[in-house]
Amino acid sequence: MDLSDKELLEQFKNPETQNYAFNLLVRQYQKRLYWHIRKILIDHDDTNDVLQNVFIKVWKNLHNFKGESQLFTWLFRIATNESINFLNQKKKHAGIPLDDVSSFLANKLESDSYFKGDEIQAKLQKAILTLPDKQRIVFNMKYFDAIKYEEMSAILETSVGALKASYHHAVKKIENYLTTH
Repeated sequence: MDLSDKELLEQFKNPETQNYAFNLLVRQYQKRLYWHIRKILIDHDDTNDVLQNVFIKVWKNLHNFKGESQLFTWLFRIATNESINFLNQKKKHAGIPLDDVSSFLANKLESDSYFKGDEIQAKLQKAILTLPDKQRIVFNMKYFDAIKYEEMSAILETSVGALKASYHHAVKKIENYLTTH
């Protein structure tokens, strides 16, 4: 049973229904958050680790949520930030230059037993992986998740104009990659 954000938050504030409300929140948003994170990190196990961290953060901070944005927006902001932090940590520990993560992630994609895409899907994913992290996140949110620029702006804390420009540049880079590879 899906509850509205308001109902979830009211139930979460009540000590008697807090665990129930949190379990409902996880069930309502887990799949969308998983795929959002997965498109950033590529690796299934890394995604599960980050998703778990996201829900730990949500549990610890949900009582501070003021409702100034949608719950979805707040959750996606946490998931995005946790994913970027995880990637940066991974880059640092693996000794990968911060601007050369695309080949690292492409290798992850090729060795991922959970990836069931055909050749065209794999080529598209490799093209997406050549994008800088922020462009890749914007492209994935717009193209795959159909998130509106206004929502994206709240999630990524960036102007709508900057997001449109990032998406436009990402599309051009992907088109270029697909025609040259």
